[in-house]
Amino acid sequence: MTSSLPPDLRLGYVPGATPAKWARIWGERHPDVRLVLVPVEAAKAAGAVRDGAVDLALLRLPAETDGLATIALYEEQVVAVVPKDHHAAAADELTAADLDDEPTVLPRDDALRWDGAPGVPVEHRPDTTEAAIELVAAGLGALIVPQSLARLHHRKDLTYRPITDAPGSPVVLAVPEGEQAEAVAEFIGVVRGRKAGSSRGRAEPAPKRTAREKTLAKQAARAAAGKKPGATKGGPGKRPRR
Repeated sequence: MTSSLPPDLRLGYVPGATPAKWARIWGERHPDVRLVLVPVEAAKAAGAVRDGAVDLALLRLPAETDGLATIALYEEQVVAVVPKDHHAAAADELTAADLDDEPTVLPRDDALRWDGAPGVPVEHRPDTTEAAIELVAAGLGALIVPQSLARLHHRKDLTYRPITDAPGSPVVLAVPEGEQAEAVAEFIGVVRGRKAGSSRGRAEPAPKRTAREKTLAKQAARAAAGKKPGATKGGPGKRPRR
């Protein structure tokens, strides 16, 4: 029987996301359909799905996910990246209170948007997390990121420590809302752990967003509306609330 699946399925993924497990399972089940892994910037990942640049994407919340459905995959530990000789590196783990008075570097592509994050953001905001890592190495401050980004930008002169009371950083699979193309529905089945041949993975509507995902999406929308730093009760020493 000839497969009705297309020859390619394009999976976008943001920096630090790890599609390898699902790519392996997909290759075993559908060797005739090439899974094309497409790196996308975090800020552009949701738009890439909406615009059809990719068929689906692994991205972090909060993100502007209007017109998309999301499937929760996992939550990442949040860590503080510091120089190896920083006093915080002496501990195996940290709490947010340990960083309350520490200078922190807040890149413009901040993956967390942690409301009430600890630390005192330095005035200069680099464009990318990669550039922020350079500033941490130069001693300007700590960087708070999902653990996978700390690993992605690893340097020998830096280390990272988990922040035990930080909120997790959710990673989701984003797909267009509504009834799915067969290949997309098949991939949804893969990430949900369905066995090969299960009819539940075919042509099914994508799930509705959870209450948490809706809340995170609203936070992202408010951020996109252009709230200015410093316009909150926290004063100039705290990260602005969104």
